[in-house]
Amino acid sequence: MSSAVLSAAPELQNYVNGEWRRSSATEFVDVTNPATMEVLARTPISTSADVDAAVKAAADAFPAWRRTPPGERVQYLFKLKTLLEEHIDELATITTRENGKTFGEAKAEMRRGIENVEVACGIPMMMQGHVLEDVTPGVDEMQIRQPLGVVAAIVPFNFPAMISFWFLPYAIACGNTFVLKPSERVPLTMHRAMELLEKTGLPKGVVNIVNGGKDVVNALCDHPEVRAISFVGSTPVAKHVYTRAAASGKRMQCQGGAKNHVIVLPDADMDLAKQIISDSAFGCAGQRCLAVSVAVTIGEAQKTFRDAITQAASAIRVGNGMDSGVQMGPVISGQSKQRIEGMISAGVKEGAKALLDGRNTKIGGYESGSFLTPTVLDGLPLDSQLAHTEIFGPVLSLIHANSIDEGIEFLRRSPYGNQASLFTTNGAAARKFRYEAPAGNIGINIGVAAPMAYFPFSGWKESFFGILHGQGRDAVEFYTESKIVVERWSRQETRKF
Repeated sequence: MSSAVLSAAPELQNYVNGEWRRSSATEFVDVTNPATMEVLARTPISTSADVDAAVKAAADAFPAWRRTPPGERVQYLFKLKTLLEEHIDELATITTRENGKTFGEAKAEMRRGIENVEVACGIPMMMQGHVLEDVTPGVDEMQIRQPLGVVAAIVPFNFPAMISFWFLPYAIACGNTFVLKPSERVPLTMHRAMELLEKTGLPKGVVNIVNGGKDVVNALCDHPEVRAISFVGSTPVAKHVYTRAAASGKRMQCQGGAKNHVIVLPDADMDLAKQIISDSAFGCAGQRCLAVSVAVTIGEAQKTFRDAITQAASAIRVGNGMDSGVQMGPVISGQSKQRIEGMISAGVKEGAKALLDGRNTKIGGYESGSFLTPTVLDGLPLDSQLAHTEIFGPVLSLIHANSIDEGIEFLRRSPYGNQASLFTTNGAAARKFRYEAPAGNIGINIGVAAPMAYFPFSGWKESFFGILHGQGRDAVEFYTESKIVVERWSRQETRKF
Protein backbone atom coordinates (compact mmCIF):
# COMPACT_ATOMS: atom_id res chain seq x y z
CA MET A 1 0.00 0.00 0.00
CA SER A 2 1.12 3.50 -0.66
CA SER A 3 0.77 6.60 1.44
CA ALA A 4 -1.79 9.17 0.36
CA VAL A 5 0.84 11.85 0.81
CA LEU A 6 3.32 10.25 -1.59
CA SER A 7 1.08 9.88 -4.64
CA ALA A 8 -0.24 12.64 -6.90
CA ALA A 9 -2.68 10.32 -8.67
CA PRO A 10 -6.40 11.03 -8.15
CA GLU A 11 -8.10 9.41 -5.18
CA LEU A 12 -11.17 7.41 -6.18
CA GLN A 13 -14.46 7.90 -4.41
CA ASN A 14 -17.24 5.50 -3.51
CA TYR A 15 -20.68 5.81 -5.11
CA VAL A 16 -23.39 5.81 -2.46
CA ASN A 17 -27.02 6.87 -2.68
CA GLY A 18 -26.63 8.51 -6.07
CA GLU A 19 -23.52 10.57 -5.31
CA TRP A 20 -19.74 10.22 -5.28
CA ARG A 21 -18.42 10.29 -1.72
CA ARG A 22 -14.96 10.34 -0.26
CA SER A 23 -14.20 7.18 1.68
CA SER A 24 -13.25 7.27 5.34
CA ALA A 25 -10.16 5.23 4.40
CA THR A 26 -6.71 6.10 5.69
CA GLU A 27 -4.93 3.60 3.43
CA PHE A 28 -4.80 3.47 -0.37
CA VAL A 29 -3.65 1.09 -3.13
CA ASP A 30 -2.07 2.40 -6.31
CA VAL A 31 -3.87 1.51 -9.53
CA THR A 32 -0.92 0.90 -11.86
CA ASN A 33 -0.69 0.37 -15.60
CA PRO A 34 1.17 -2.97 -15.69
CA ALA A 35 2.76 -2.16 -19.06
CA THR A 36 4.21 1.22 -18.14
CA MET A 37 4.04 1.21 -14.31
CA GLU A 38 2.30 4.59 -14.48
CA VAL A 39 0.15 5.19 -11.38
CA LEU A 40 -3.35 5.91 -12.70
CA ALA A 41 -5.27 6.44 -9.46
CA ARG A 42 -5.42 5.51 -5.78
CA THR A 43 -8.04 3.10 -4.49
CA PRO A 44 -9.27 3.79 -0.96
CA ILE A 45 -9.26 0.80 1.36
CA SER A 46 -12.72 1.58 2.67
CA THR A 47 -13.95 0.71 6.13
CA SER A 48 -16.93 -1.18 7.49
CA ALA A 49 -18.55 2.22 8.10
CA ASP A 50 -18.36 2.91 4.36
CA VAL A 51 -19.96 -0.46 3.68
CA ASP A 52 -22.71 0.25 6.18
CA ALA A 53 -23.50 3.57 4.49
CA ALA A 54 -23.80 1.89 1.08
CA VAL A 55 -25.93 -0.97 2.40
CA LYS A 56 -28.20 1.48 4.23
CA ALA A 57 -28.66 3.49 1.03
CA ALA A 58 -29.49 0.29 -0.87
CA ALA A 59 -31.91 -0.84 1.86
CA ASP A 60 -33.66 2.53 1.85
CA ALA A 61 -34.02 2.39 -1.94
CA PHE A 62 -35.33 -1.16 -2.00
CA PRO A 63 -39.05 -0.70 -1.13
CA ALA A 64 -39.71 1.75 -3.96
CA TRP A 65 -37.50 -0.12 -6.45
CA ARG A 66 -39.12 -3.44 -5.62
CA ARG A 67 -42.54 -1.90 -6.38
CA THR A 68 -41.35 -0.50 -9.71
CA PRO A 69 -42.85 -2.76 -12.42
CA PRO A 70 -40.27 -5.01 -14.14
CA GLY A 71 -41.13 -3.46 -17.49
CA GLU A 72 -40.13 -0.08 -16.10
CA ARG A 73 -37.01 -1.37 -14.33
CA VAL A 74 -35.55 -2.70 -17.56
CA GLN A 75 -35.95 0.65 -19.32
CA TYR A 76 -32.88 1.83 -17.39
CA LEU A 77 -30.99 -1.19 -18.72
CA PHE A 78 -32.02 -0.42 -22.29
CA LYS A 79 -30.57 3.06 -21.80
CA LEU A 80 -27.44 1.61 -20.21
CA LYS A 81 -26.91 -0.76 -23.14
CA THR A 82 -26.99 2.17 -25.55
CA LEU A 83 -24.53 4.17 -23.45
CA LEU A 84 -22.15 1.22 -23.13
CA GLU A 85 -22.27 0.72 -26.90
CA GLU A 86 -21.54 4.40 -27.50
CA HIS A 87 -18.59 4.37 -25.08
CA ILE A 88 -17.24 0.87 -25.75
CA ASP A 89 -13.88 2.08 -27.12
CA GLU A 90 -13.40 4.42 -24.17
CA LEU A 91 -14.21 1.68 -21.67
CA ALA A 92 -11.93 -0.79 -23.46
CA THR A 93 -9.09 1.73 -23.32
CA ILE A 94 -9.56 2.14 -19.57
CA THR A 95 -9.53 -1.64 -19.11
CA THR A 96 -6.34 -2.00 -21.13
CA ARG A 97 -4.60 0.71 -19.15
CA GLU A 98 -5.46 -0.68 -15.72
CA ASN A 99 -5.43 -4.42 -16.50
CA GLY A 100 -2.88 -4.78 -19.31
CA LYS A 101 -4.87 -6.92 -21.75
CA THR A 102 -4.89 -5.88 -25.38
CA PHE A 103 -7.40 -3.34 -26.62
CA GLY A 104 -9.08 -6.03 -28.74
CA GLU A 105 -9.42 -8.32 -25.72
CA ALA A 106 -10.78 -5.48 -23.60
CA LYS A 107 -13.35 -4.57 -26.23
CA ALA A 108 -14.43 -8.22 -26.52
CA GLU A 109 -14.80 -8.31 -22.72
CA MET A 110 -17.01 -5.24 -22.80
CA ARG A 111 -19.09 -6.85 -25.54
CA ARG A 112 -19.77 -9.86 -23.30
CA GLY A 113 -20.78 -7.50 -20.50
CA ILE A 114 -23.23 -5.74 -22.81
CA GLU A 115 -24.72 -9.12 -23.77
CA ASN A 116 -25.62 -9.67 -20.11
CA VAL A 117 -27.37 -6.30 -19.99
CA GLU A 118 -29.33 -7.35 -23.09
CA VAL A 119 -30.39 -10.67 -21.56
CA ALA A 120 -31.44 -9.00 -18.29
CA CYS A 121 -33.75 -6.77 -20.31
CA GLY A 122 -35.89 -9.90 -20.73
CA ILE A 123 -36.70 -10.06 -17.01
CA PRO A 124 -40.44 -9.37 -17.53
CA MET A 125 -40.58 -12.84 -19.11
CA MET A 126 -37.72 -14.57 -17.28
CA MET A 127 -39.06 -13.65 -13.85
CA GLN A 128 -42.55 -15.02 -14.46
CA GLY A 129 -43.93 -17.73 -12.18
CA HIS A 130 -46.54 -20.45 -12.68
CA VAL A 131 -50.28 -20.82 -11.99
CA LEU A 132 -52.46 -23.91 -11.83
CA GLU A 133 -56.20 -23.52 -11.37
CA ASP A 134 -58.32 -26.00 -9.43
CA VAL A 135 -55.61 -27.94 -7.65
CA THR A 136 -58.67 -29.01 -5.74
CA PRO A 137 -62.19 -27.70 -6.61
CA GLY A 138 -62.28 -23.93 -6.17
CA VAL A 139 -58.63 -23.70 -5.08
CA ASP A 140 -55.88 -22.18 -7.26
CA GLU A 141 -52.16 -22.41 -6.62
CA MET A 142 -49.38 -20.20 -7.96
CA GLN A 143 -45.67 -19.65 -7.69
CA ILE A 144 -44.40 -16.08 -7.87
CA ARG A 145 -40.89 -14.66 -7.75
CA GLN A 146 -39.96 -11.75 -5.51
CA PRO A 147 -36.64 -9.91 -5.08
CA LEU A 148 -34.41 -10.62 -2.09
CA GLY A 149 -33.49 -7.08 -1.06
CA VAL A 150 -29.91 -5.81 -0.85
CA VAL A 151 -27.39 -7.99 -2.71
CA ALA A 152 -23.66 -7.57 -3.25
CA ALA A 153 -20.95 -8.65 -5.69
CA ILE A 154 -17.20 -8.94 -5.13
CA VAL A 155 -15.34 -9.11 -8.44
CA PRO A 156 -11.72 -9.83 -9.54
CA PHE A 157 -9.05 -7.98 -11.50
CA ASN A 158 -8.93 -10.11 -14.66
CA PHE A 159 -12.24 -8.92 -16.17
CA PRO A 160 -12.99 -5.49 -14.68
CA ALA A 161 -16.23 -5.02 -16.65
CA MET A 162 -17.60 -8.36 -17.79
CA ILE A 163 -17.80 -10.09 -14.42
CA SER A 164 -19.49 -7.10 -12.79
CA PHE A 165 -22.14 -7.40 -15.50
CA TRP A 166 -22.63 -11.09 -14.78
CA PHE A 167 -24.44 -9.85 -11.68
CA LEU A 168 -25.47 -6.18 -11.71
CA PRO A 169 -28.11 -6.13 -14.50
CA TYR A 170 -29.88 -9.29 -13.33
CA ALA A 171 -29.91 -8.20 -9.70
CA ILE A 172 -31.53 -4.84 -10.32
CA ALA A 173 -33.85 -6.06 -13.08
CA CYS A 174 -35.25 -8.58 -10.58
CA GLY A 175 -35.99 -5.69 -8.19
CA ASN A 176 -33.03 -5.93 -5.82
CA THR A 177 -30.69 -3.11 -4.88
CA PHE A 178 -26.98 -3.65 -5.35
CA VAL A 179 -23.57 -3.00 -3.80
CA LEU A 180 -20.46 -3.66 -5.90
CA LYS A 181 -16.90 -4.08 -4.64
CA PRO A 182 -14.55 -3.88 -7.64
CA SER A 183 -11.03 -5.22 -7.43
CA GLU A 184 -8.88 -2.58 -5.76
CA ARG A 185 -6.34 -3.14 -8.53
CA VAL A 186 -8.69 -2.33 -11.45
CA PRO A 187 -11.56 -0.11 -10.24
CA LEU A 188 -11.49 2.47 -13.05
CA THR A 189 -13.57 0.63 -15.66
CA MET A 190 -16.58 0.23 -13.38
CA HIS A 191 -16.08 3.76 -12.05
CA ARG A 192 -16.66 5.01 -15.60
CA ALA A 193 -19.49 2.52 -16.17
CA MET A 194 -21.18 3.88 -13.03
CA GLU A 195 -20.96 7.39 -14.44
CA LEU A 196 -22.78 6.11 -17.51
CA LEU A 197 -25.36 4.33 -15.38
CA GLU A 198 -26.01 7.63 -13.61
CA LYS A 199 -27.04 9.13 -16.94
CA THR A 200 -29.91 6.66 -17.26
CA GLY A 201 -31.70 8.34 -14.35
CA LEU A 202 -31.60 5.20 -12.21
CA PRO A 203 -33.06 6.03 -8.77
CA LYS A 204 -30.61 6.83 -5.98
CA GLY A 205 -29.37 3.91 -3.93
CA VAL A 206 -30.29 1.18 -6.41
CA VAL A 207 -26.62 0.65 -7.36
CA ASN A 208 -23.71 1.55 -5.08
CA ILE A 209 -19.93 1.04 -5.28
CA VAL A 210 -17.59 0.61 -2.32
CA ASN A 211 -13.88 0.37 -3.08
CA GLY A 212 -11.57 -1.55 -0.80
CA GLY A 213 -10.01 -4.83 0.18
CA LYS A 214 -10.51 -7.59 2.71
CA ASP A 215 -12.30 -5.41 5.28
CA VAL A 216 -14.98 -4.51 2.73
CA VAL A 217 -15.37 -8.18 1.75
CA ASN A 218 -15.84 -9.24 5.37
CA ALA A 219 -18.21 -6.37 6.12
CA LEU A 220 -20.42 -7.36 3.18
CA CYS A 221 -20.38 -11.00 4.29
CA ASP A 222 -21.34 -10.03 7.84
CA HIS A 223 -23.87 -7.26 7.22
CA PRO A 224 -27.35 -8.37 8.33
CA GLU A 225 -29.13 -6.46 5.55
CA VAL A 226 -27.14 -8.04 2.71
CA ARG A 227 -29.16 -11.04 1.53
CA ALA A 228 -26.85 -12.55 -1.08
CA ILE A 229 -23.21 -12.46 -2.16
CA SER A 230 -21.79 -13.09 -5.63
CA PHE A 231 -18.04 -13.64 -5.80
CA VAL A 232 -15.37 -14.45 -8.38
CA GLY A 233 -11.72 -14.93 -7.44
CA SER A 234 -9.27 -17.52 -6.15
CA THR A 235 -10.47 -20.72 -4.51
CA PRO A 236 -9.10 -19.91 -1.02
CA VAL A 237 -10.94 -16.58 -0.98
CA ALA A 238 -14.06 -18.16 -2.52
CA LYS A 239 -14.12 -20.65 0.36
CA HIS A 240 -13.66 -17.82 2.85
CA VAL A 241 -16.52 -15.79 1.40
CA TYR A 242 -18.76 -18.86 1.13
CA THR A 243 -18.14 -19.88 4.73
CA ARG A 244 -18.38 -16.40 6.23
CA ALA A 245 -21.49 -15.42 4.29
CA ALA A 246 -23.16 -18.73 5.17
CA ALA A 247 -22.59 -18.02 8.84
CA SER A 248 -24.93 -15.04 8.56
CA GLY A 249 -27.54 -16.92 6.51
CA LYS A 250 -26.84 -15.47 3.07
CA ARG A 251 -27.19 -16.96 -0.35
CA MET A 252 -23.82 -17.40 -2.06
CA GLN A 253 -22.47 -18.04 -5.52
CA CYS A 254 -18.69 -18.16 -5.27
CA GLN A 255 -16.61 -18.84 -8.39
CA GLY A 256 -13.13 -20.06 -7.48
CA GLY A 257 -9.93 -20.95 -9.29
CA ALA A 258 -9.28 -23.32 -12.16
CA LYS A 259 -6.81 -25.66 -13.80
CA ASN A 260 -8.32 -26.18 -17.22
CA HIS A 261 -7.37 -29.11 -19.41
CA VAL A 262 -7.61 -29.84 -23.10
CA ILE A 263 -7.24 -33.33 -24.56
CA VAL A 264 -5.84 -33.48 -28.08
CA LEU A 265 -6.52 -36.69 -30.01
CA PRO A 266 -4.32 -37.79 -32.94
CA ASP A 267 -7.19 -37.25 -35.40
CA ALA A 268 -7.61 -33.57 -34.42
CA ASP A 269 -7.21 -30.85 -37.03
CA MET A 270 -3.78 -29.72 -35.78
CA ASP A 271 -3.82 -26.39 -37.59
CA LEU A 272 -7.12 -25.56 -35.91
CA ALA A 273 -6.08 -26.99 -32.55
CA LYS A 274 -2.76 -25.17 -32.32
CA GLN A 275 -4.30 -21.78 -33.05
CA ILE A 276 -7.33 -22.12 -30.81
CA ILE A 277 -5.39 -23.61 -27.90
CA SER A 278 -2.67 -20.97 -28.27
CA ASP A 279 -5.31 -18.25 -28.09
CA SER A 280 -6.85 -19.92 -25.05
CA ALA A 281 -3.61 -20.46 -23.12
CA PHE A 282 -1.99 -17.12 -23.86
CA GLY A 283 -4.87 -14.73 -24.49
CA CYS A 284 -5.25 -12.15 -21.71
CA ALA A 285 -1.76 -13.35 -20.64
CA GLY A 286 -3.38 -16.53 -19.33
CA GLN A 287 -5.24 -14.55 -16.66
CA ARG A 288 -8.73 -15.89 -17.19
CA CYS A 289 -10.56 -18.62 -15.35
CA LEU A 290 -11.30 -20.51 -18.58
CA ALA A 291 -7.77 -20.41 -20.01
CA VAL A 292 -6.34 -23.79 -21.00
CA SER A 293 -3.30 -24.48 -18.82
CA VAL A 294 -2.67 -28.21 -19.41
CA ALA A 295 -2.77 -29.97 -22.77
CA VAL A 296 -3.02 -33.75 -22.59
CA THR A 297 -1.84 -35.29 -25.86
CA ILE A 298 -2.96 -38.77 -26.84
CA GLY A 299 -0.80 -41.15 -28.88
CA GLU A 300 1.03 -39.63 -31.82
CA ALA A 301 -0.45 -36.19 -31.03
CA GLN A 302 2.37 -35.93 -28.50
CA LYS A 303 4.79 -34.89 -31.23
CA THR A 304 2.49 -33.27 -33.79
CA PHE A 305 0.74 -31.03 -31.29
CA ARG A 306 3.91 -30.26 -29.33
CA ASP A 307 5.65 -28.94 -32.44
CA ALA A 308 2.57 -27.06 -33.64
CA ILE A 309 1.79 -25.31 -30.36
CA THR A 310 5.42 -24.32 -29.82
CA GLN A 311 5.50 -22.72 -33.26
CA ALA A 312 2.20 -20.88 -32.69
CA ALA A 313 3.18 -19.63 -29.22
CA SER A 314 6.59 -18.42 -30.33
CA ALA A 315 4.96 -16.19 -32.94
CA ILE A 316 2.83 -14.26 -30.42
CA ARG A 317 3.81 -10.59 -30.20
CA VAL A 318 3.99 -9.34 -26.61
CA GLY A 319 3.84 -5.68 -25.58
CA ASN A 320 1.68 -2.79 -24.45
CA GLY A 321 -1.94 -3.73 -25.10
CA MET A 322 -2.59 -0.31 -26.66
CA ASP A 323 0.09 -0.78 -29.34
CA SER A 324 -0.98 -1.92 -32.78
CA GLY A 325 -0.23 -5.57 -33.58
CA VAL A 326 0.32 -6.64 -29.98
CA GLN A 327 -1.34 -9.99 -29.25
CA MET A 328 -0.55 -10.40 -25.54
CA GLY A 329 -0.07 -7.80 -22.83
CA PRO A 330 1.59 -7.95 -19.40
CA VAL A 331 0.39 -9.76 -16.33
CA ILE A 332 -1.30 -7.65 -13.68
CA SER A 333 1.74 -6.78 -11.51
CA GLY A 334 5.42 -7.27 -10.83
CA GLN A 335 4.52 -9.52 -7.90
CA SER A 336 2.40 -11.69 -10.20
CA LYS A 337 5.26 -11.91 -12.70
CA GLN A 338 7.66 -13.06 -9.98
CA ARG A 339 5.17 -15.66 -8.75
CA ILE A 340 4.65 -17.06 -12.25
CA GLU A 341 8.38 -17.16 -12.95
CA GLY A 342 8.85 -19.07 -9.70
CA MET A 343 6.26 -21.64 -10.77
CA ILE A 344 7.96 -22.09 -14.15
CA SER A 345 11.22 -22.71 -12.32
CA ALA A 346 9.49 -25.26 -10.10
CA GLY A 347 8.13 -27.09 -13.15
CA VAL A 348 11.58 -27.26 -14.73
CA LYS A 349 13.03 -28.53 -11.46
CA GLU A 350 10.37 -31.26 -11.38
CA GLY A 351 11.50 -32.53 -14.76
CA ALA A 352 9.63 -30.52 -17.40
CA LYS A 353 11.50 -29.15 -20.41
CA ALA A 354 10.89 -25.49 -21.28
CA LEU A 355 10.30 -25.56 -25.04
CA LEU A 356 9.56 -21.84 -24.69
CA ASP A 357 10.69 -19.95 -21.60
CA GLY A 358 8.95 -16.66 -20.84
CA ARG A 359 10.99 -15.75 -17.78
CA ASN A 360 13.08 -12.57 -17.57
CA THR A 361 11.24 -10.91 -20.43
CA LYS A 362 12.01 -7.27 -21.27
CA ILE A 363 10.01 -5.35 -23.85
CA GLY A 364 11.72 -2.47 -25.60
CA GLY A 365 10.35 0.85 -24.40
CA TYR A 366 8.55 -0.84 -21.49
CA GLU A 367 11.45 -2.31 -19.55
CA SER A 368 9.75 -1.81 -16.18
CA GLY A 369 6.51 -3.53 -17.29
CA SER A 370 5.23 -6.83 -15.90
CA PHE A 371 5.85 -8.86 -19.03
CA LEU A 372 6.37 -12.55 -19.68
CA THR A 373 6.36 -14.25 -23.05
CA PRO A 374 4.45 -17.50 -23.67
CA THR A 375 5.93 -20.51 -21.90
CA VAL A 376 5.49 -24.13 -22.99
CA LEU A 377 6.57 -26.85 -20.54
CA ASP A 378 6.87 -30.32 -22.06
CA GLY A 379 6.80 -33.59 -20.17
CA LEU A 380 5.51 -32.30 -16.85
CA PRO A 381 5.25 -35.37 -14.57
CA LEU A 382 1.68 -36.49 -13.88
CA ASP A 383 2.30 -36.24 -10.13
CA SER A 384 3.85 -32.79 -10.38
CA GLN A 385 2.39 -30.21 -8.02
CA LEU A 386 2.39 -27.76 -10.90
CA ALA A 387 0.08 -30.08 -12.86
CA HIS A 388 -2.70 -29.31 -10.38
CA THR A 389 -1.83 -25.74 -9.31
CA GLU A 390 -3.46 -22.69 -10.86
CA ILE A 391 -0.69 -20.57 -12.42
CA PHE A 392 -2.88 -17.77 -13.82
CA GLY A 393 -0.28 -16.71 -16.33
CA PRO A 394 0.85 -17.46 -19.92
CA VAL A 395 2.10 -20.98 -19.20
CA LEU A 396 0.95 -24.15 -21.00
CA SER A 397 2.04 -27.55 -19.66
CA LEU A 398 2.12 -30.60 -21.95
CA ILE A 399 1.34 -34.04 -20.56
CA HIS A 400 1.11 -37.30 -22.51
CA ALA A 401 -1.43 -40.09 -22.12
CA ASN A 402 -1.98 -43.31 -24.05
CA SER A 403 -5.77 -43.11 -24.41
CA ILE A 404 -8.72 -40.79 -23.98
CA ASP A 405 -9.75 -42.81 -20.90
CA GLU A 406 -6.35 -42.18 -19.34
CA GLY A 407 -6.67 -38.50 -20.20
CA ILE A 408 -10.12 -38.20 -18.62
CA GLU A 409 -8.86 -40.01 -15.52
CA PHE A 410 -6.12 -37.38 -15.19
CA LEU A 411 -8.80 -34.67 -15.34
CA ARG A 412 -10.71 -36.43 -12.56
CA ARG A 413 -7.72 -36.11 -10.24
CA SER A 414 -7.74 -32.33 -10.55
CA PRO A 415 -9.33 -30.50 -7.59
CA TYR A 416 -10.84 -28.02 -10.06
CA GLY A 417 -13.66 -28.40 -12.56
CA ASN A 418 -14.20 -25.13 -14.36
CA GLN A 419 -13.58 -26.03 -18.00
CA ALA A 420 -12.31 -28.93 -20.12
CA SER A 421 -11.97 -29.19 -23.89
CA LEU A 422 -11.41 -31.90 -26.47
CA PHE A 423 -9.98 -31.56 -29.97
CA THR A 424 -11.03 -34.35 -32.32
CA THR A 425 -12.83 -35.11 -35.58
CA ASN A 426 -14.45 -38.22 -34.07
CA GLY A 427 -18.07 -37.79 -33.00
CA ALA A 428 -18.08 -40.82 -30.69
CA ALA A 429 -15.00 -39.53 -28.85
CA ALA A 430 -16.63 -36.10 -28.54
CA ARG A 431 -19.78 -37.60 -27.04
CA LYS A 432 -17.76 -39.71 -24.61
CA PHE A 433 -15.85 -36.64 -23.48
CA ARG A 434 -18.97 -34.52 -23.12
CA TYR A 435 -20.58 -37.30 -21.10
CA GLU A 436 -17.64 -38.10 -18.80
CA ALA A 437 -15.44 -35.01 -18.45
CA PRO A 438 -15.63 -33.73 -14.84
CA ALA A 439 -16.06 -30.00 -15.50
CA GLY A 440 -18.94 -27.57 -15.64
CA ASN A 441 -18.07 -25.92 -18.98
CA ILE A 442 -17.18 -28.27 -21.84
CA GLY A 443 -15.64 -27.36 -25.19
CA ILE A 444 -15.48 -29.56 -28.28
CA ASN A 445 -12.94 -28.05 -30.69
CA ILE A 446 -13.37 -24.88 -28.60
CA GLY A 447 -10.50 -23.47 -26.54
CA VAL A 448 -12.49 -21.21 -24.21
CA ALA A 449 -15.92 -22.68 -23.51
CA ALA A 450 -17.34 -19.40 -22.21
CA PRO A 451 -21.14 -19.61 -22.03
CA MET A 452 -23.19 -16.96 -23.76
CA ALA A 453 -25.09 -14.64 -21.44
CA TYR A 454 -28.30 -16.65 -21.74
CA PHE A 455 -26.59 -19.77 -20.31
CA PRO A 456 -25.19 -20.00 -16.76
CA PHE A 457 -21.44 -19.83 -16.21
CA SER A 458 -21.00 -23.28 -14.74
CA GLY A 459 -18.21 -24.71 -12.63
CA TRP A 460 -17.67 -27.86 -10.57
CA LYS A 461 -15.63 -29.08 -7.62
CA GLU A 462 -13.37 -26.41 -6.10
CA SER A 463 -14.06 -24.04 -8.97
CA PHE A 464 -17.50 -23.18 -7.58
CA PHE A 465 -19.22 -23.04 -4.21
CA GLY A 466 -22.97 -22.71 -4.26
CA ILE A 467 -25.83 -24.04 -6.35
CA LEU A 468 -26.98 -21.31 -8.74
CA HIS A 469 -24.39 -19.82 -11.09
CA GLY A 470 -24.10 -16.40 -12.70
CA GLN A 471 -25.84 -15.38 -15.93
CA GLY A 472 -29.07 -16.48 -17.58
CA ARG A 473 -31.88 -18.24 -15.75
CA ASP A 474 -29.62 -19.21 -12.87
CA ALA A 475 -29.18 -15.49 -12.17
CA VAL A 476 -32.95 -14.98 -12.02
CA GLU A 477 -33.32 -17.93 -9.63
CA PHE A 478 -30.46 -16.67 -7.47
CA TYR A 479 -31.75 -13.10 -7.18
CA THR A 480 -35.37 -14.02 -6.40
CA GLU A 481 -37.28 -15.95 -3.78
CA SER A 482 -40.11 -18.25 -4.74
CA LYS A 483 -43.39 -17.72 -2.96
CA ILE A 484 -46.19 -20.27 -3.23
CA VAL A 485 -49.73 -18.89 -2.93
CA VAL A 486 -52.75 -21.19 -2.46
CA GLU A 487 -56.09 -19.37 -2.86
CA ARG A 488 -59.69 -20.22 -2.16
CA TRP A 489 -62.56 -17.78 -2.41
CA SER A 490 -65.48 -19.10 -0.37
CA ARG A 491 -67.98 -16.70 -1.85
CA GLN A 492 -68.18 -15.81 -5.48
CA GLU A 493 -70.19 -12.85 -6.63
CA THR A 494 -71.23 -12.28 -10.20
CA ARG A 495 -71.88 -8.69 -11.04
CA LYS A 496 -73.99 -7.66 -13.98
CA PHE A 497 -72.57 -4.84 -16.06
